[in-house]
Formats: sequence, structure tokens, C-alpha cells
Amino acid sequence: MKNFFKFILLTLIILLQNFNIEAKTGNWGLSFPKPGESPIGNESCDYLKNYNAYFIGKNSEKVIYLTFDAGYENGYTDKILDTLKKNQVPATFFLCGNYFKENPDMVKKIVAEGHIIGNHTMSHPDMSKITDKKTFERELSQIEELYKSITGNEIKKFYRPPMGKYNAESLQMAKDLGYSTIFWSLAYMDFDDKNQPTKEVAFSKLIPRIHPGAILLLHNTSKSNSLILDELIQKYHEMGYEFKSLEHLISECQ
Repeated sequence: MKNFFKFILLTLIILLQNFNIEAKTGNWGLSFPKPGESPIGNESCDYLKNYNAYFIGKNSEKVIYLTFDAGYENGYTDKILDTLKKNQVPATFFLCGNYFKENPDMVKKIVAEGHIIGNHTMSHPDMSKITDKKTFERELSQIEELYKSITGNEIKKFYRPPMGKYNAESLQMAKDLGYSTIFWSLAYMDFDDKNQPTKEVAFSKLIPRIHPGAILLLHNTSKSNSLILDELIQKYHEMGYEFKSLEHLISECQ
């Protein structure tokens, strides 16, 4: 009987451990309770902070952190950069390996105009499925090498997991490599270049859901974004928001 209870206890422990791992694994997701209020993420800010990870800034500041995911170049980044320069808005561009290889001059331009380039991995894999530390590190270190070879400087250690896929182990490995993991608190369906949203659709998502401390995710490959960005920035300014860089977010939230 004693051995039977030991078996039951061991089984429960294993089940609880497995449940915990599963609960902290998945795709980054959000729910929006009310317009203008902070969304609820898959994980709490306190949980993410254990791993130097963030999806939102302080909800007491009407600040927006503008970020772009840049998997490839299709001709819209120049216009986006011109709009950012016109409005003096800082942004972070999370770049994959092929972007560095195919667009070194654009990489230089992004940096020269005062924006941050973040690490979006070499090959855009599901990082939550990589359990080997060396393989995980290689996905990030190859980007570091490309960045340095193009700019002559060390990359600032901001990391965004491809497709928002994560688990506790991948968050820890990124932290161990000195990175802050950056999710997002606002995005919309802008990434399909063959099915671009209208301005009305974009604004119906991006205006009511803006909130203090928002980390806004857009894609540089979106024609819609290149066309609406100037007006979008103006509308956010009219609502009392200002734009700051991710370095400000980290300094405020640590």
C-alpha cells in the first residue's frame, strides 16, 4: 500500500510538472477587455519580467513603442523611414538573416537614421522547439555577426521570437544570452502582402485599441502601413501619445 501511494504521488508530481510546462508554452496572444485599456497577454508582466521579457510598458505613461518585423524587403521601408524622420519618431526593426544579407544598405540606413535593429533570428524558426542551447544561441549569434560586419558595431540586445512562439526554456536561454525578449501589446493583420487591409480596417484596429505603454507591432512589408503611417502617427499625437525607443521601456520597467 505504501508503494502504491508513492506511485500515485510521483504520478501527480509528473503531471503537475508537465502541466506547468504546457501552460507556459505557446503562441503569444492578447485579449482586449475595453477600448483604450491595456490588453491581457498570455503571461503577466511579472512572469515575463523574470526572463527580461516585456509585452507592454508602464500603463501610467501615454507612450508608444513602435516596432517593425522585417523578414524581407519589398520596397516600402524607404517610405516608412521617411515618415518616421518627418515625424521624429524612433522605431525598432526586428530583422531576420536574409534581410541583412540581401539589404545591407538598408540596414545601414535604418541605423544611420537613429533607429534600433533587433534580433529576429537567422532563419525565423519556431524557437520554442529548439531545446539545444548551442542551436538556440547560433540563431542569435549569426545575426550579431551580420550586424557587426555591416555596421561595425555590436547589436543592441533586443530579441523578438519569430511568430511569437515561446516557452519558459526559450525565454531563459534568451535571457542567459543577455537579451530582452520583446513581444507586443497591439498588432493587426498587416503581414499578407497579397491581401492588404484598407485604411479604414487598419484604423478600426489600431486607433481604439491603443493604450498607454503600447508596444506596437507592424510589418515593413505592408503597403498599407507605408500609406497610413503618417496619418496614424498624427492621430496618436492628437490623442496625447508620444513615441519612445525600447531603451526607454527597459529603463522604466527594470
